[in-house]
Parts: sequence; C-alpha cells; structure tokens
Amino acid sequence: MELRLEGIGRTVGAETWLHPMDLALRPGTVTVLLGATQAGKTSLMRIMAGLDRPDRGRVRVDGQDVTGLPVRDRNVAMVYQQFINYPSMTVRDNIASPLKLHRTPKATIDKKVRELAERLHIDIFLDRLPAELSGGQQQRVALARALAKNAPLMLLDEPLVNLDYKLREELREELSALFSTGDSTVVYATTEPGEALLLGGWTAVMDQGELLQYGPTAEVFHRPASLRVARAFSDPPMNLLAAEVAEGGARLRDGAVVAVDLPRQTSRALTLGIRASVLRPEARPGDLALPGRVELAEISGSDTFVHVHTAVGELVAQLTGVHEFELGTALTLHVQPTQVHVFDASGALLVAPQRREVH
Repeated sequence: MELRLEGIGRTVGAETWLHPMDLALRPGTVTVLLGATQAGKTSLMRIMAGLDRPDRGRVRVDGQDVTGLPVRDRNVAMVYQQFINYPSMTVRDNIASPLKLHRTPKATIDKKVRELAERLHIDIFLDRLPAELSGGQQQRVALARALAKNAPLMLLDEPLVNLDYKLREELREELSALFSTGDSTVVYATTEPGEALLLGGWTAVMDQGELLQYGPTAEVFHRPASLRVARAFSDPPMNLLAAEVAEGGARLRDGAVVAVDLPRQTSRALTLGIRASVLRPEARPGDLALPGRVELAEISGSDTFVHVHTAVGELVAQLTGVHEFELGTALTLHVQPTQVHVFDASGALLVAPQRREVH
C-alpha cells in the first residue's frame, strides 16, 4: 500500500500542531516517526488513520484521495501506548475479533490465532481475560490482534513506552522480526533513537510539528541534515563543540585544529558534533586529543558513561563494558577527525563522518 501525504498541516486554536509537510511512505516497509514528546508524531498518525482531518493538504492511498474518509472506512490496524483490549473477551477472542468481523472460516481463525499467540509467547494465556495478565502480556495481545487484522497499514504509537526496561528490550527484538516477515506498511512512533536503529527501514525525524528529514534509517543516523536532526537522533545527546574555520580545518576554543575538509564558502562559525560512542581513552595515530577531568561516571546496562570537563566544553563518552574512574582525575578522550560531524552557523550539515564500506 502506498500512503502519500501532500502538503498536510493541522492547527488547533492558535497552535500549529503540524506544519505543512509532504511525506510518501515506502510501501511494505517500516517507517519510524522519531521525535521528542509533542513533536507531532501522534497528530500525524491520527491523520494517516483517518481519526483527524488535516486543515490543509491531501492524504492519498494508492493514488486515491482519502482525506475525508473516516477511520471506519479504512483498512487500518492501530496499537496505542495503553494496553487496549476487550476486557470481557478471552485472549483468544481478542486476537480472533478482526478475523470474525471478516467472517473468516473458524478453522482458519483457530490456526491464525494459535500462530500469532505462539510468535508473541502468549499461547499459554489464550483462555484468560486481559485483566489476568501483566502489562507486557496485555500489550502482546493488542499486537497480536493488530497483526491478525493483516491490514495494509499498521500504526503503532509508542507501543512499548508503558512497559518496564526488560519487557521493552524483549518486545523490540520480537517486533523487528515480526515486521520483517509481514506485507503491511508499518508506521512506528517512538522517542528513542535506539528503537529506530533496531527496527531499521526508514526514519522520519520530527520536531515541534515539523518533518526535518526522511530517509533510510542508517543514512539519517550517519548523515543528519541538521543539528536539529542530530539532536533528535542521538542517545546520549551528541557532544557539540563551538569552532571556527581555520587553515587546515576547524579551530576549537583551546586553539586545537581538527583536520576536516570543509567545503568552500563555509560560514566562519562552526559546530562540531561528536557522538559519545566514538570517544575513547585510548590514543591512536592521527587522533584529536581532548584532555579534561572526570566529573561523573555512571554504569547503564553494559556501558559506562563518563562525563568529562574539558577546555573546549563538556563531553560524554560511552564506553563498552564496566569501567571505574575516580572523580576529579585527569582523563584525555580521543577521536579520529574522520568521525566528527561539522555543521555551519545555520545548523546545516557540512561534513559527515566517513563510513566503512561493507562488502
């Protein structure tokens, strides 16, 4: 199914919820709507579903204008943040409900329900009511029901946000596998860059009701079109350092010059962006050295996040494994100049890190 938004926008009262935008989803793939809370993700999905009508622009499905068509007349499956199931129905009947509406033969329903329940690890709960299940299990039921509908368009609005960390990790892995085997065009809204990278496909980055960039997820991550995109697609936040054009590259506040090839007619003021994951204590030939002192070291999962105060600004390094650092001790972080993003005075991307070719 091809869903195309043409110049759509939405205003509520005096507030602009969605600025005019064009977006053509890639059929049969996963599109992640990535952005902070109130970036406009839910508003956009409601227009896609037919729950709301845009104030301007058109919505087209396979070339047909469906702008005014209500959700009941569209073949759309939705999963919300809340665990929405039919409370008086068993898990089995919840999953089967969209199949029964289409008068699917009972044998086919039983087979489909069993297959989906097994894939989502809820087959042992088929005869229970939703209230007897945990939050994660209830959300699995909602996902199974949406998948059973086999709609050409599936919309998921932050479906894992109300689950605990462990459950989110489990379901992320499972959803990635489930989506890769289906035929639906999937739209998945999230505030978490890690989810976008895991789900792959394509990513649309949103901020304050604007669509900032849309493209293959890996391309948007490695080549953010602007500082706004880089901020939205970095967790932990990208380290940003003030710099200016100098002979041989970009000069930092302490006078060190980063050897980057800048395009001609570059604005004098620059911002260098360094992802936390590319900073390291170990030195390598050609590195940019950033000496400083440890202000904080915290362990999260299997990584250690080290906060370092330097002459060029505050830095956060994400180190794999568990590391111990004494507060106040000297620590020099290193990075290859080829792993640095460069943005001009307006925030537009000038230089992106070199990527290794995979053969």
